[in-house]
Amino acid sequence: MPHTVKEKNALLARVRRIQGQAAALERALEQENECSAVLQQIAAIRGAVNGLMVQVLEGHLRDHLHAEDRTPEERREDLEQVVSVLRSYLK
Repeated sequence: MPHTVKEKNALLARVRRIQGQAAALERALEQENECSAVLQQIAAIRGAVNGLMVQVLEGHLRDHLHAEDRTPEERREDLEQVVSVLRSYLK
């Protein structure tokens, strides 16, 4: 069972908080709020997305790369997938 299924409720709660933060950012822009308030909201969203990424990534590493039933080849493939995602994410 994928870790995202086991942690489904917690992950969905994080996503819903991010949606709320994005909606607040949209309102701030529509209401022409101060730049500092808009920047603060963007930073909050970025932090929330980073937290979500860490939670999913940690679960993936623990469930896939640390699993004893995985062959060395499967672990290498999983590692390459993680490296690829991280390269994309950190651009």
